[in-house]
Amino acid sequence: MNEQEINEQAVTKALTPDESGDNIVTRGFVLSNKQPGVAPKAPGPPKKASAQILITFASNSSTLTDTAETALDKVAKALQSDQLSAYRFRVEGHADPRGSPDANMKLSEDRAAAVVEYLTTKDGIAPERLSSVGKGSSEPLNTRNPAAPENRRVTIVTVTD
Repeated sequence: MNEQEINEQAVTKALTPDESGDNIVTRGFVLSNKQPGVAPKAPGPPKKASAQILITFASNSSTLTDTAETALDKVAKALQSDQLSAYRFRVEGHADPRGSPDANMKLSEDRAAAVVEYLTTKDGIAPERLSSVGKGSSEPLNTRNPAAPENRRVTIVTVTD
């Protein structure tokens, strides 16, 4: 979601863990006309509840823009909703690959910390519900254009363990 697309409902949906029980693995017979010996694919592990929230940053900056703050206010409303109020979240900061790995790691840590600080001080999210981590440039969204703004972002992940 980019900053303009962020709304409370979309964030709530993205961050709500799937607890439907659909990921239960059972044994049974499957009647099929496929060749013998070809087993059906087993379901994979459930997807972690996360939101690729494109709170983007200028190059070499961890300062939130006015647009980013407006988007984070909407994120905060979702985090305070009845559906998400019981969960904790990890804010992951990202950087584009320009610059040294050490500088990118520090920058991504600062970006995640800036988002956590804003959500706790300006929007009243309890600090114990949020943690921050830097990912450096290890997980770009746009691999074709390493300098793309979407590579300078934060991701919010629901912590379920």
